[in-house]
Amino acid sequence: MIYPKKYDVVVIGGGHAGCEAALISSRLGVNTLMLTIALDSIGAMSCNPAIGGLAKGHLVKEVDVFGGEMARNIDETGLQFKILNKSKGPAVWSSRAQADMTAYKLRMKYILEQQKNLDIKQETVDEIIAEDNKIIGVKTNIGNEYLCDSVVVTTGTFMKGKIFIGLNEYEAGRAWEPPSKKLSDSLRELGLRVGRLKTGTTPRLDARTIDFDSLKLQPGDDEPVPFSFKTTNFNRPNIPCYLAHTNEKTHKIILQNLDQSPLYSGMVESMGPRYCPSIEDKVVKFFEKKQHQIFLEPQDEHSTEIYADGLHTSLGYEVQLKFLRSMKGLEEVEIMRPGYAIEYDFVDPTQLKHTLETKKIKGLFLAGQINGTSGYEEAAAQGIIAGINAAFQMQKKKLFTVGRDEAYTGVLIDDLVTKGTKEPYRMFTSRAEYRLILREDNTQLRLAEKAFKAGLMNKEHYEMVMEQKAKIQEMVKKLKTTYIFPNDDTNKKLQALGTKIIKTKTDLAKMLRRTEINYENLIELNPNLEKLEPFIKQEVEIDLKYEGYLNLQKQQIEKFKKYEELKIPSDFDYNVVGGLSNEVRGKLMEIKPSSIGQAIRIPGVTPAAISIIVVHLKKSNDKRYKSTA
Repeated sequence: MIYPKKYDVVVIGGGHAGCEAALISSRLGVNTLMLTIALDSIGAMSCNPAIGGLAKGHLVKEVDVFGGEMARNIDETGLQFKILNKSKGPAVWSSRAQADMTAYKLRMKYILEQQKNLDIKQETVDEIIAEDNKIIGVKTNIGNEYLCDSVVVTTGTFMKGKIFIGLNEYEAGRAWEPPSKKLSDSLRELGLRVGRLKTGTTPRLDARTIDFDSLKLQPGDDEPVPFSFKTTNFNRPNIPCYLAHTNEKTHKIILQNLDQSPLYSGMVESMGPRYCPSIEDKVVKFFEKKQHQIFLEPQDEHSTEIYADGLHTSLGYEVQLKFLRSMKGLEEVEIMRPGYAIEYDFVDPTQLKHTLETKKIKGLFLAGQINGTSGYEEAAAQGIIAGINAAFQMQKKKLFTVGRDEAYTGVLIDDLVTKGTKEPYRMFTSRAEYRLILREDNTQLRLAEKAFKAGLMNKEHYEMVMEQKAKIQEMVKKLKTTYIFPNDDTNKKLQALGTKIIKTKTDLAKMLRRTEINYENLIELNPNLEKLEPFIKQEVEIDLKYEGYLNLQKQQIEKFKKYEELKIPSDFDYNVVGGLSNEVRGKLMEIKPSSIGQAIRIPGVTPAAISIIVVHLKKSNDKRYKSTA
């Protein structure tokens, strides 16, 4: 039947991208429907029981500022919290939390079910219906048609998913869950290029059969920091993880059984994740390494299941058990669920705009692994942007984009739509050229104004952030105009702090730039300085200690913006531009960059080609100006 209620937005999929898309769309006041293959799997963690990690923590906090749920959900259900890279510079600090997988998905499902303007139904979408290149609805496996104006597709690994365990294979979107067999064919019929990728997961082990006493304890931070800026009264457990290692015997077993690996037997031909390789790949490609780290992580506070992080494998069950038992502490281990590889359809993301709307079909947005990414956090970041824009399009508002100079979310999306990917894309701090400015700690400070103007943050929260920002700026200015003098008392204090004495009057900002000096030390040198709350103090220290580097990156961003402001019309005809090679012309016509800045980032587009396009644009604009005059 044609369902009697028309929706503004339909979200396909209930994973991390789908949850954020559906929640933000409905929170923005548009009637939203989530359609998912299994209601019980909404918010499920298909792979590792953790949120955050290197660069991924940045994405989670950005989703939080834009009105998302992932940060609050892990704060309510986490088992251990830790800030990674704390001994290094603030540009690479990243939050990570172990999750209670069951509690995480149950809370997310509850939040969705309580959300106003959101309906949730268990049906499999087989077809996306469009007329004149515009979305009009979707059709499900039981024949229902749901009319709508926008669709957000967040299918994860479910489109024609196929699972491999040794030489055994079967169709599934996730272990023991049915795949979506027809949707990718529908996307092809709409004119989208669809490819194939692979990822995998690890065996789940029975904690009762592990000798934890022989393994190294890996606790969380003693003073954990929440992910969400809205979380108060934070008090979560600190349940430990454990560190194990493979050894030469483990590697020998794996090498002797590569004929049972679908990755090496030719059964799987698609590309897997380079930065999260299987244990088979690690042993083969890093043959010189005698051992690899394996982190044993709890999946659930009230379960004995243990996730073996670092041990992704698709070898046969018997081989998995054999190589596991070759490791110290796992001599008698039992497998509760075997590791497996999964192959699935994805859509080439260069067919998307920065809004995550497809260029071919108005109202069709894609988010998550369908765009070639891996990871819950990358999915959530795309989901919230797609959901915002699906809602804004309905409300006839200007669509919402995030630049790579503003957020890691911007880096992620720009990389996908400009460069595409031939393997599952994973976010790293090294992908962000302005990472000292795009830190995790200053996420609210740099994005609050953007979120508030777009209607994604309420006025009370925005004003609180602006007060913090003003306080930081005020203190930085004060320290630059407050001095200490080279007298005996001052120099004795400096020597006691393990730093050089001064010979001329020196401002406190200059003192704070010294590696061994922090804000509390400044109070010892000048007791008139006020005590600061921890966050303000941290930001003041970072702003002054890294001031030179921050100013340099700000200059680089200004230069970057000049290229971004040189817009290329969507109907620009590259065929009339002389001097371009066929290869360059083909890439530009395929991606259709919206600016000279984006064109520069397309692989294979040369500086000479950019110069030619700029000259042509200038001549075109001059002609338009003269004709208008």
